[in-house]
Amino acid sequence: MNIPVEKTNWEAFFQRAQFHITVDAYAGLPPDQGIEVAFAGRSNAGKSSAINVLTQRNRLAFSSKTPGRTQHINYFSVGEEGFLVDLPGYGYAEVPKAVKLHWQRLLADYLATREALKGLVLLMDIRHPLTTLDEQLLEWFLPRQKPVIVLLTKSDKLGRSARAQTVRSVRQALVERGATLTVIPFSSLDREGLEPARQAVGKLFREERPDQVISAEF
Repeated sequence: MNIPVEKTNWEAFFQRAQFHITVDAYAGLPPDQGIEVAFAGRSNAGKSSAINVLTQRNRLAFSSKTPGRTQHINYFSVGEEGFLVDLPGYGYAEVPKAVKLHWQRLLADYLATREALKGLVLLMDIRHPLTTLDEQLLEWFLPRQKPVIVLLTKSDKLGRSARAQTVRSVRQALVERGATLTVIPFSSLDREGLEPARQAVGKLFREERPDQVISAEF
């Protein structure tokens, strides 16, 4: 597909998303080729809801109050363009230690070594950004010098001024680490940040590389 990026209908692009495969071990991943854009975040950050809103598919990503399908890596195809990859949610307290260690190894191996991975969408609750576990995930991924898109979820929970301040502080923290990033306040409830998120994620499938730090401003 050779449609210019600026003319792409991103809403239609993401509506094509279809469940492809779920795996629970690195060895079960599809061939390491093409384009993958991964979604990662704490178990309560609203990751599944964000994927469903981006794709306008209410049950594409399984959302639950307890770990379910998100114990695995879930692949969603977007036609011939590649895959959205839903990584296991991390930080869930009520699971056995062995399960936590399995998730940790799976996340670390995928983020650090997967060649098809073109960029990471990191979802963080705007009220509690950059937790210790978020920092750990970034330590695995940032050395690869690939784009990071930060969706500060549940933005409807903060006022305008507080949202803007959090965007600035998260952006500054990541810029200091040399990350190429986009920071977007996002709400699955009122759809704030939906179009900027679609554009930022979609461009990764065209192997676009931002040449500067971008932030959604108010």
